[in-house]
Amino acid sequence: MMGQSTLTSRGGAGQRGGATTTLPESEEEVREDLARLWRVICHDDPHTTMEFVVDVFTGVFRLPARRALELMLRVHDTGSAVIGLWPRSVAERKIDRARALARAEGFPLTFSMEEDD
Repeated sequence: MMGQSTLTSRGGAGQRGGATTTLPESEEEVREDLARLWRVICHDDPHTTMEFVVDVFTGVFRLPARRALELMLRVHDTGSAVIGLWPRSVAERKIDRARALARAEGFPLTFSMEEDD
């Protein structure tokens, strides 16, 4: 890839041999990566309770209760809704946490993410 260098690890303490990591070459590329935002989308399902969805929106995604309720209703009525915008790593962590909570309660609540324009 242009503008990036590849670092290959040959093993060592706690590493598996042959792992390849692509690193940005410039500080500007790092800033661009951090500046990109990703939409987190919640998808409706017939099993997850509305109350649980609101709890996830307030607890994991830190939405105010009123906004969480509005978004839960939008998910319920339209099939999905954008919950918010975060840098990729933050969005991934929030989705992982929300999924883990849902699975622990036996709910199939699902999320996806897509890069914001």
